[in-house]
Amino acid sequence: MPKKLRWGVLSTASIGLRKVIPAMQQSEYTTVVAIASRDLAKAKQAATAQGIPTAYGSYEELLADPNVDAIYNPLPNQLHVPWTILAAEAGKHVLCEKPLSLTVAEAKSLLAVRSRTGVKIGEAFMIRSAPQWLRLRELINQGRIGELRSVAGFFSYHNIDPANIRNQVESGGGALMDIGCYLIHSARYAFAQEPTRVVARIDRDPKMHTDRLTSALLDFPAGQAIFTCSTQLVPYQRVHFFGTRGRIEIEIPFNAPIDRPTRLFIDDGSDLFGGGITTETFPVSNQYTAQGDDFSKAVLENTEVPVPVEEGIKNMAVIDAILHSADSGQWVSIP
Repeated sequence: MPKKLRWGVLSTASIGLRKVIPAMQQSEYTTVVAIASRDLAKAKQAATAQGIPTAYGSYEELLADPNVDAIYNPLPNQLHVPWTILAAEAGKHVLCEKPLSLTVAEAKSLLAVRSRTGVKIGEAFMIRSAPQWLRLRELINQGRIGELRSVAGFFSYHNIDPANIRNQVESGGGALMDIGCYLIHSARYAFAQEPTRVVARIDRDPKMHTDRLTSALLDFPAGQAIFTCSTQLVPYQRVHFFGTRGRIEIEIPFNAPIDRPTRLFIDDGSDLFGGGITTETFPVSNQYTAQGDDFSKAVLENTEVPVPVEEGIKNMAVIDAILHSADSGQWVSIP
């Protein structure tokens, strides 16, 4: 049995309780040993439900626990950087939910903290550990679709509850921060380079003031990416990768199911009715389990985490540029 990294979880956030913690409990290299909430009763309830041995009534107590090696931070977006810094200063490695920060400057502050403390800090883009996404990288590198020239993505759900954290501006809510960040990351990952400029349009909810419909065009040295994300449309998600000789489509790219195989479609373009499509099927797995293992192995073996701070800064730079472009109506260059 390999050594396991001992994890503590900051808060009883829904994504942690529903998806990440159960998945990490199944990991080969991770074990969740503690959870904290500002409400001790909530922490105890979550600990009992998830089979976690220790519950704390404050985040500070969790960070002080010498039996915790790493922290999973699924707090609201505006608390990502402050509590990641506190965790790092307590000597804990940190896997922080996306988006890593609210601004590029805030994300950059983590570089000095990481350097000073020597811990590993990563952004929780679980797709980077998912087999269908790893296969996408292989296929592009092999030239299966020729030269990648265009990425087109769509990600939406419908939520108009003003009490929901995703609909609160002060908490970094809105479509771009919540799900648009995946579409940006997808394009950057596929092209394996950074966009040089962006142009975007945003439609904001008149009452909640969050972006409820955002579309952007990203200009890369090798091609272009387009995407639309929304918090007030029919739930849907898909990403297409277009090359000079073929196309790849990832089915349910972000909320990959854990109870059925996932699929990737490779189209050679010979038949518009789909006759040229080859389907690759991946066995039932959990991308959050893989994410936990990949991060834990990086700590245990002292290698790079899947999505380090530098990656988070680059993704945030695109988000910042999109927000500025939507305000100005102009193309915005990315430093």
